[in-house]
Order: sequence, then structure tokens, then C-alpha cells
Amino acid sequence: MKKRTILVVLGTRPEAIKLAPVIIELRKHKDYNVLVCNTEQQKELSNQTLAFFDIKADFNLDAMRPDQTLPEVQSRIMEALSAVYKTNPVDATIVQGDTMTVLCGALVSFYNKVPVFHIEAGLRSCNLFEPYPEEAIRQMAARLCDLHFAPTPKAQAALLKENIAPEKIILTGNTVIDALSCLSEDTIAVARHHLQKTGIMLNDKLVLVTVHRRENHGKRLDNILSAIFELTQEFADHQFILPVHPNPNVQTKVYTALQDVPNIILTQPLDYPKLVCLMKEAKLIMTDSGGIQEEAPTFGVPVLVMRYETERQEGVEAGFAELVGADPDKIISKARSVLQRDKISSRLNGRKNPYGNGQAAKNIYTAIIKFFSENVHA
Repeated sequence: MKKRTILVVLGTRPEAIKLAPVIIELRKHKDYNVLVCNTEQQKELSNQTLAFFDIKADFNLDAMRPDQTLPEVQSRIMEALSAVYKTNPVDATIVQGDTMTVLCGALVSFYNKVPVFHIEAGLRSCNLFEPYPEEAIRQMAARLCDLHFAPTPKAQAALLKENIAPEKIILTGNTVIDALSCLSEDTIAVARHHLQKTGIMLNDKLVLVTVHRRENHGKRLDNILSAIFELTQEFADHQFILPVHPNPNVQTKVYTALQDVPNIILTQPLDYPKLVCLMKEAKLIMTDSGGIQEEAPTFGVPVLVMRYETERQEGVEAGFAELVGADPDKIISKARSVLQRDKISSRLNGRKNPYGNGQAAKNIYTAIIKFFSENVHA
């Protein structure tokens, strides 16, 4: 079999986390030349995360500019990515998730008649504006993909419902669970030490908060921050940790609302081991993130999802997560029901993580071998 060149296109920290196990697995095998292209949608965070996994991007596109509109982001990424395909023969493109990088990667690959493999395919909220623009992006990208790596049976069923050919859909599990297995106890211990040095108390009264989603900008973010403030007052013996997203639309409001609250620590975005350490130690997680919804069940941590729709219903159905939207009363009520109890009794241990068993990268590799063996001219 000829050596195949696979271009892995990523741009955000979640993509780096979820694609790292796949890159590592593919690079174990001499039949593949794996190139990594970082659009740098999240420049510092994505490069920092790749470095943790000892991966260096072959192409860095530096595609972001302050206050870009979505069309401007798309235009810059597509133009820069097109130049990569012009000078590098590519046999297949791998994209992951639902960012602008995914849409551009799939489109430019399609324009160059290169097969597209989509990791974490089939997630659906069925509301184009929740999450925005991710729901639209993943639906559009699906029409261009040759292989769809579905993380769960629900995602697989969604693709079948959209008339994607069954033979193009492979149930793999989610690679985020594979990534967790890359973290040794020593790595977590070092992360724990660094967190404690910053004044974070990794005890039974730790609350992790993350908020950044575009659909939550504006009034919704005000409501969420108001609810968090009220909780810090009611539970003054708890410590709330909020890594602040670099987006100015988020950053300014978070600091204005919460910077003077004594039992809340606002931090810079944390590296992957530190964030995992906080998830592992937290009594409660309040988030609008997608990846955290998938990771938290591994640690049995209850999660309040500050969104009105989630494409990760498996966690809700398994009892790990609950949707609270941006409704202050609901956020406070549901958080109170957890925080009033002790950490041990609030844990959801003994339940299986519905997002996989850590074998997704191997399943993806096997499917790629099969694809090329059946499509010798691809």
C-alpha cells in the first residue's frame, strides 16, 4: 500500500485535545504521513495543548484578527488553507467537531477533491441557533464528508436520519476519553501543585465555572454572571474558579461582574492538565462548554449546562448533566440542590460514561485503513 498523506486540520483547544489521540495513533504506523495544520482560531490555547501532547503543527495559519466577523474568519481561514493544498499533495483531510475551522477544512478539501473524514460527527441539537454557529456548521460539513466517525449511537442515528449512507458511518466513541488516558497521575499531581500555589483550594467545596459560547453573549451572559454572583454570596464557604475566556465580549463582562468577589478566582485560560485536575476535584461544574459535558462523567461530577439546547443529550439522559439555560432562578436553584449536600453524596459514581471507553482513536485508524483499501484510487 502506498504511503498516504493525511492532513489534520484544527484550530481550537478542544480540537487539539480530541485530535491528539488520533494523530498519535496514526503516527504509530509507517503507512501514513500525518501533517497537522493549525488555523490558530485559538492561537495560544491550541498551540499550548498540542505541545502538551508533544505535537507540533506543520502549518500555522495565524488566521485570527481582533473583532472579526464570522464571514471574515471564514474568508481568512479558507484563503490560508487553500495555499496549503496547493503546495502539498493530500490524500485525505481529518476535521473534528463543529468550528469554523471544520467548515473551512471540509470545504477546501472538497474543492480540491480530497476525501474528508469527520471526527465527532452526528451531534445535533436540531436548532440552527443553539449552539450558534456550530449547529449549522456541522450540518453543512456533513454533506461533504466521506467518513463520519460518530461518538455515540444517538449521533449515529442522527446521521442515518439525514440519509447519510450507513457504510459511511462508523461508531467509534469520543476521542476526548482517549485524551484523558494520556494524563498520568504524575501529570495531574504537578497540575494540582501549580493550582494550589495560585490560591486554589482543592477541597470538598470547589465549583468550576466556564462560560464563553457565542449564543450566550449579551443579556444571557449578564444573567449567568448574576446567578454566579448570588451563589457566591449564599455559599461563601465555597470557592468558585472561573477560567476567563480571551474573547473580549466575555472577558470584560466577567471581570466587571465578578473580579471583586472574595470567594471567586478568575484565572487566565488553563492548560489541559490543570483543567482536568479541576474537573476531577470539583463538587459541581457549571458550564456552557461541549467538551466538559463529555469529560465530567468520567469523574462522576454533576454538571449544570448553561445552555437551552445541548447536542450531548447522552449525559442528560444518564443523569450526569442538567440543562439550566441562562435562567438565573433555575441556575441558582439547581446549583443550590448540589452545593447544600456534601461532595461525596453529590457524586455520580458507578455510572458508565456514555461517551466512550478510550478506544476511539484505534477505531478511527481501523476505519481509515478500510477506506483506503476499498478506495485504492482515493
